[in-house]
Amino acid sequence: MKEKFKKYLNEDHSFDRPTMLGIFSLIIVISGVFGWLYEFIFYFFNSGMTQFYFRGGNFLPWINIYAIGAITIYLLTYKKRKNPFFVFFVAFFASGILEYIGGWGLYHFQDGLRCWDYNTEIWNFGNIDGFVCLRSVTFFGISSLLLMYLIVPFCFSLARKMERKKFLIFSYTLCAIFLCDELYNLIFARIFSLPRASTIYQKLGIPYIYF
Repeated sequence: MKEKFKKYLNEDHSFDRPTMLGIFSLIIVISGVFGWLYEFIFYFFNSGMTQFYFRGGNFLPWINIYAIGAITIYLLTYKKRKNPFFVFFVAFFASGILEYIGGWGLYHFQDGLRCWDYNTEIWNFGNIDGFVCLRSVTFFGISSLLLMYLIVPFCFSLARKMERKKFLIFSYTLCAIFLCDELYNLIFARIFSLPRASTIYQKLGIPYIYF
């Protein structure tokens, strides 16, 4: 295991474009699910440990901003992966900027929509306009270490171990399922007045906080 990790840190990893796209597809899925799990657990504590909420805007347990953040962090830090402090602090500041811009943009261009509001949450020290706080960016910084030193090496290893065609089918199909869910709820359900995931889950009696 140590040798594989040293190899990940010290060697240049070259994959053809389709395989690299497959790796990105897995990172998108894993990071989006990881973000959903984090919010599922955090908001249970935020509610006083009285209620679990299904977070996001999809049928599947996946939140898009975590996938966007993961790809951004990968692109910004991969070449400097030998330095975990660099990875942490780049993720710390980059996620804060992404979170603030995303929250501010939604609020000002979507009629006051807030997908998160740190003004009303626990552990909100360092809160800036409710869009970003010290707790959130610290968590994202720590998560970036999991991304670069666990998830990415795992995806690289899987890409090498699996037969290329099977890996591409697996990674592309898995990512396509999550992205189709996202596109349906984000775009098509609104255009064609179809029931969104939030509507269906709420009718089933499942507590749901949607974006």
